[in-house]
Amino acid sequence: MRLILSLLMALVMVALAGAGGLVYMLDHYNQDLPDYTKLANYQPPVTTRVHAGDGRLLAEFASERRVFVPIDAMPKRVINAFMAAEDKNFYEHKGVDPIGIARAILVNIENFGRDRRPVGASTITQQVAKNMLLTNEVSFARKIKEAILAVRIERAFSKDRIMELYLNEIFLGFRSYGVAAASLNYFNKALDELDIEEVAYLAALPKAPSNYHPERQRDAALARRNWVIGRMAEDGHITPEEARAAQAKPLVVRKRDEQEMVTSEYFAEEIRRELVKLYGEQALYEGGLSVRSSLDPRIQAAATKALRDGLVAYDRRHGWRGPVGRMENFDGWPKKLAATTHPPGADGWKLAVVLKDDLADALDIGLADGARGRIPLSELRWARAWKEGESLGPAIRKPSDVAKLGDLLLVEPATGKDEKGKELPAGSYALRQIPAVQGGMVALDPHTGRVLAMVGGFSPHISVFNRATQAMRQPGSSFKPFVYLTALNQGFTPSSLVMDAPFAYDPGGGQPVWRPENFSHEFYGPTPLRVGIEKSRNVMTVRLAQQIGMDKVKALVEKFGIMDNLQPYLPMALGAGETTVLRMATAYAMLANGGKKVVPTFIDRIQDRTGKTIFRHDDRACDSCAAPEWRDGLAVPRVPDNREQINDPRTTYQIVSILEGVVQRGTATTLLSLGKPLAGKTGTTNDSNDAWFMGFSPDLVVGTYIGFDQPRSLGARETGGSAAVPIFKEVMAEALKDKPATPFRVPPGLRLVRVNPATGELAQPGDRRAIWEAFLPGTEPNPDRPQIVLDGSANGGFGMPGDPNAYPAAGDPSTMATPPAAATLGTGGLY
Repeated sequence: MRLILSLLMALVMVALAGAGGLVYMLDHYNQDLPDYTKLANYQPPVTTRVHAGDGRLLAEFASERRVFVPIDAMPKRVINAFMAAEDKNFYEHKGVDPIGIARAILVNIENFGRDRRPVGASTITQQVAKNMLLTNEVSFARKIKEAILAVRIERAFSKDRIMELYLNEIFLGFRSYGVAAASLNYFNKALDELDIEEVAYLAALPKAPSNYHPERQRDAALARRNWVIGRMAEDGHITPEEARAAQAKPLVVRKRDEQEMVTSEYFAEEIRRELVKLYGEQALYEGGLSVRSSLDPRIQAAATKALRDGLVAYDRRHGWRGPVGRMENFDGWPKKLAATTHPPGADGWKLAVVLKDDLADALDIGLADGARGRIPLSELRWARAWKEGESLGPAIRKPSDVAKLGDLLLVEPATGKDEKGKELPAGSYALRQIPAVQGGMVALDPHTGRVLAMVGGFSPHISVFNRATQAMRQPGSSFKPFVYLTALNQGFTPSSLVMDAPFAYDPGGGQPVWRPENFSHEFYGPTPLRVGIEKSRNVMTVRLAQQIGMDKVKALVEKFGIMDNLQPYLPMALGAGETTVLRMATAYAMLANGGKKVVPTFIDRIQDRTGKTIFRHDDRACDSCAAPEWRDGLAVPRVPDNREQINDPRTTYQIVSILEGVVQRGTATTLLSLGKPLAGKTGTTNDSNDAWFMGFSPDLVVGTYIGFDQPRSLGARETGGSAAVPIFKEVMAEALKDKPATPFRVPPGLRLVRVNPATGELAQPGDRRAIWEAFLPGTEPNPDRPQIVLDGSANGGFGMPGDPNAYPAAGDPSTMATPPAAATLGTGGLY
């Protein structure tokens, strides 16, 4: 009896010691546990997707490729498969499964010495604790912490919340985070489309995805999948017949379909920067935002092609800068060519090596796939040697004048006719060259400010610098309409005469006298305002700016958002300040829409991961827009127009009408062949460093610019008309091809009078040159009242026509600041 009591006492003491040790151990590991309560608000990183205006994918931003699926939308079969594979008692235990632990111990004892992998007993809750709160360290301490956290998590959260976290967080290989992403990446299916064997394979992956790779570890993967199918049948989730049928099927993975995407790297990068500015890097890469952009894929494709075509056309006019490389040894030339790095930006062009240069009518070339081809002499004629100052070397007489044996060239399949008028044979190629010049383009809706297309350069693979939004360049004469609009606001009319005669301005301070000239280096006497824009007269513009005051020009330019702080110096009237293509396009949009303020935007709407709209560009209220259906008799909703009126719509239309004249009679008459009402203004800066065209139809604005990144002359003969207008024309031809010829809208409060545009006087009967000119009532030409000529006589010093020695006195210092030497333009060249 005493022995029994002693044994009982010993057992009690051991139990107490064990309990004390357990309490101590739990208290010890409880000291530095992570805060499990943060799981209450935890949201796993989800991919942010940006869509074009038609819904197609434009870009994705993600730290982890994950598609989040709420537990309510998770197919039951998926949940059952993971429970069968990982934790059959998930909805019964309290975080740790004693039965599962006991079973694992027995299985591991049975498997001891059989070289089988030990079976674990971690519950799904323990895996959530490990994956989201702890590390992957293999240790007894981590297992204790994992168990403690699992119990606490179970007390704090519902089973469904824990399962939701698990199925969306777990890594399953193939760059797949969460079961939804894995379903797409392994089987190209949505979760609810998966068959039993496919669900079972996904459920086989959590322990070690790389050990069950569907191709490299096919046998192990198939065995593990079939084991999961068996567990699903044992647990009653599927029938034995379904299990046998599923186990008999092969393990087949399917490559995920390529998503139909819209390609515009510059546009996508602009949106990325905007999202970072609005919400930060973490929200961008992990927040699961759904962004609907304003991009119009059709116009974007046209803009991308047009700018590339325009830059290539300019580049070809200015000569050949030589091959992109050389091959000295021709042994195995196809492999060598295939291993040669493709030049950045040569999208769609092939790399070729010259194999024969002694033919009279072509270069014989080889391509990376081993094929041979020819570049006929007719496709080499353009490649005269480039010379400093954008001039050309001697004419090409034979193929070897362009390239030699072993030269590496960029080529593109060629069609058409050779120099003798014969069709080019198959295997003919055209010589190509990546342009040294760059450019930018923006197309936007003038009524909303939505940017429909944007191109920031020849190729983002050459440079990610966006010349449409980041390049600060002088707009040249494309700035002039805002000087003339200021004058119209001050009481001038399109028929007001301004003296086009020699002009000089002495800025003082020892600086040289500034004498601007017209592009033609001629003067034309009294000239209507309209002609000053249509023919881009520099001297008229400067004289007009001096008369109305640069302070007023500055105020209007800043109101239109062209520049933030225009310096009120006379040279600025000719576009000597700096701005971007986007800013200029937005300003022209406000001309096209009748003087209404618009803000350019690349984003229409942003939704968070739950579908809640958190940003909308158009924030106007429209209760009736939410009608469940449209029926006969249901009134079309009227959305309020809350845009700020920043300029009188009447004078705004007057400048639009004048800019229409630029297309009809001025520097952009090449656009007449489109047969649509168009308006715009060319711009060429001093020494032809930059070429611009800002143009628009009643419902679309397109602005483009061409220039070198390190400013230098484009060439003496290059202007906005030769370099930029063809790009605009190509875009508009595509954008307006299915649109009616909509005229520009005339606002109320104007009188339309037939005048002679060259003189500004009332048209005579039978005058074929007459146009309808818009006037504010009471300002139209009157044959009984002589027109007043702005010749500056009130300030003294303005010369009369034909007097080359008469110059104006220095400007009134109260309205004109003295420009520094750096702001002074040359005497001519703006067009």
